[in-house]
Amino acid sequence: MEEDLKQQAVNLVKVVLFGPESTGKTTLARMLAEHYETVWVPEFARDYLQEKFDRTQIICEYSDLLPIAQGQMRLENELAAEANRVLVCDTDLLETMVYSQQYYDGQLDPLLAKYAQLNTYDLYLLTDIDVPWEVDDLRDRPHQREEMFKAFEQALIDFDRHYVLLTGDKEQRMEKAILQIDQLLEKRSG
Repeated sequence: MEEDLKQQAVNLVKVVLFGPESTGKTTLARMLAEHYETVWVPEFARDYLQEKFDRTQIICEYSDLLPIAQGQMRLENELAAEANRVLVCDTDLLETMVYSQQYYDGQLDPLLAKYAQLNTYDLYLLTDIDVPWEVDDLRDRPHQREEMFKAFEQALIDFDRHYVLLTGDKEQRMEKAILQIDQLLEKRSG
């Protein structure tokens, strides 16, 4: 099981879209992957939890978190082999950890905590809550957006992750993200 949570070493600039639900992470991940002519790693939890919801009308339970983390890392490791210079991740295990702590009264699986800390990325793009909320089957905290945003930002601070806050519309966010990623690519090639 522990092997399933390990990140494979790759020579890529690894970028994570990070933040609460309904803040434009998936849209930006797709746009960045297209811009850099690479692949993006979708959020495994979306399909996993949608399928569960369709069957049971239950969104997520604590027991889902490790299978979600394992599925996320499997996807990331598979798609890293196809990436071109940049790997864009729609989420990571640190995000899963934040959700665990917020939804389950601080409860956190030790393996999830371990690999949320061990797996590394070059840049976190923290998406602000300054975009409209979009309803779907899985989103459930429209009135706690600020609280959730603070929890995500605090995790980045607590784990000493390099991050940039993205605000504004898609174009403004994209411009800032590209600037940051290009700087990382220049450092790698220089």
